[in-house]
Amino acid sequence: MKGKKAIIVGASSGIGMEVAKVLLSDGWQLGIAARREDKLLELKAMAPERIKVMAIDVTQPDAGERLLCLIDELGGMDLYFHASGIGRQNRNLKADIELRTMETNAVGFTRMIGTAYRYFAQRGEGHIASITSIAGTKGLGPAPAYSATKALQATYLQALEQQSRQSGLRIRFTDIRPGFVDTALLNGDFKYPMLLQPSAVARDIVGSIYKRRHVRIIDLRYRILTFFWRLIPNWLWRRFRL
Repeated sequence: MKGKKAIIVGASSGIGMEVAKVLLSDGWQLGIAARREDKLLELKAMAPERIKVMAIDVTQPDAGERLLCLIDELGGMDLYFHASGIGRQNRNLKADIELRTMETNAVGFTRMIGTAYRYFAQRGEGHIASITSIAGTKGLGPAPAYSATKALQATYLQALEQQSRQSGLRIRFTDIRPGFVDTALLNGDFKYPMLLQPSAVARDIVGSIYKRRHVRIIDLRYRILTFFWRLIPNWLWRRFRL
């Protein structure tokens, strides 16, 4: 993988940062982006000659153009990895939380994935990988917008994969669906079960990209959990207390 070029949006913390570290150790050249440029500069210090940095807010209309500028600075792109996202429990259905989640995880996601897809379509090949979530398996009452946007993301990637194949493009897709990961995204009073460590999740993600997996649920416990979730009928799921 030495000399390969990857863009990571959402690299300033959590899984995005850990994936950047793994790819860097494997010899990749990186373009890293997030809203917080200061954190990106800390990552760049690890290998300044192999990392390009750009501040990108996926909710802004110019985010796609800024991604293309970062690709130009890097000198191309073989892999686009989307790790940008937000999520909170919202049992009181506060409007600002729901709308911010939709703006980032739905509109922002579509903007960035679409830009990467069009770039690869012109090139004829490439690889798009994105963190969705097991939360998209069922509608989760404690986090309505989060689970809805994660279902949207998974469906969108599946649709683009079908479109790519029908168009004769060699664009590969990897839909990463982690369980609960011990990152700032889950900070709060609620204690989440079966927490995964970001570094282990990042290694699994990079391995899944190398193996060209279409969908990867991390880890085995969550693969078993989501298998049984899908079997629960809607009339029973409505009565679940989460």
